[in-house]
Amino acid sequence: MRDFAVSDSPAVQQQLDRLAALSLPQGRIGLGPVRELLSRLGDPHLSLPPVFHIAGTNGKGSTSAFLRAMLEAGGLRVHQFTSPHLVRYNERIRLAGSLIPDADLANVLREVLDVGEDIGASFFEITTAAAFLAFARTPADACVIEVGLGGRFDATNVIEHPACCAIASLGMDHERFLLAPENGAPTHPLARIAFEKAGIVKPGSSVVTQAYPPEAQSEIERAAMVAGAPLHMRGADWDATAADFIAYRDRHGELTLPLPTLPGAFQALNASLAVAMIRHQDRISVTSEAMAQGIRAAHWPARLQWLGEGPLTAGGARLLLDGGHNPDAARVIADYLAGLGEPVHAVVAMLAAKDARGYLGPLAPHLASLTAIPVPDGHEGHQPEALAAIAAKLGIESRHAGTLGEALANLPEGEPVLIGGSLYLAGEVLRANGELPD
Repeated sequence: MRDFAVSDSPAVQQQLDRLAALSLPQGRIGLGPVRELLSRLGDPHLSLPPVFHIAGTNGKGSTSAFLRAMLEAGGLRVHQFTSPHLVRYNERIRLAGSLIPDADLANVLREVLDVGEDIGASFFEITTAAAFLAFARTPADACVIEVGLGGRFDATNVIEHPACCAIASLGMDHERFLLAPENGAPTHPLARIAFEKAGIVKPGSSVVTQAYPPEAQSEIERAAMVAGAPLHMRGADWDATAADFIAYRDRHGELTLPLPTLPGAFQALNASLAVAMIRHQDRISVTSEAMAQGIRAAHWPARLQWLGEGPLTAGGARLLLDGGHNPDAARVIADYLAGLGEPVHAVVAMLAAKDARGYLGPLAPHLASLTAIPVPDGHEGHQPEALAAIAAKLGIESRHAGTLGEALANLPEGEPVLIGGSLYLAGEVLRANGELPD
């Protein structure tokens, strides 16, 4: 799958056009192309400040946001690499606390594309190499790097000696890519997902995880044992509970931490995973006060985000935005909707490769209606008529519309509206409401 991008900067757009023209790798897996690309660039990934590497199906983005906020609250300069972007490609690369400037972005993309023309590298491989090149050239104290897809063959997995690795929550997503038959790989779907995510485990580097069902836990335990990596799993080596505050505990002692300002009860566990990462490595020191400050300050757009004042919310519209697009994400959203205590309408678009029935099923009991719309241009999505039909079979009053504006115009005034099912749709919504991630 290719991530399309546009920029107001002509210099950046020139390089993004080159990225968009890259052919998609057909059946190619492995880290060979990105390693060759980085070699031609002088191996910038080998000269980064301490790296915190995060994989997972859901929650890895929020965990990275909490971790960066904690490190920065401790006075540290932090690079961050995340994907996908929502509105601007620059969101993927944060240099020492700020989104990469257009001039720097154009330069590193041009340099990487120029040296890699004959390699056949993918969009994400080029992007990863550009991020590492920018990171190596800008002083910082730490790097927070989010896996793009899977882990074992993700382009970010060239990092050799991370300060700490983490695996966030596990669930079913990207099955077409991660569940292809392979000799020696587990056949149980969740075990296979765990196998792929655990591919980021490195010898001697601590790996911190959430708690999982036995079939997934055994795969992660096996990967850590083979690599000789210290393993710290929630429920065994560390734990956290949340009510009026987060009660965190591990072998180092207990912490009382504030609840996140990010909506959703699950965010307390994502914040706790970030705390566990800091406390199970010895290359970066962060005080408990900085951890608390970071938990309160962390922001992660398009995850249960109530939109602020803007064109879409004019007139008092109450719009809740979430880019989650798999069944596990839907269960988290459903838990949040259940707590609102009032009817919720939904406007949904989904990529064709996503499990629409699995996503809509958990939401169905909490929705007063659903309006299906197309995925933004450039992406193959479920047809709105087909998506509405799936919703109707689940007992949801459903209809379809041609645009987001048309969908919102036909909904009752004053009642909350969930806009979800796609990060691409989320980006379109943030752009339309003038809320650009920074």
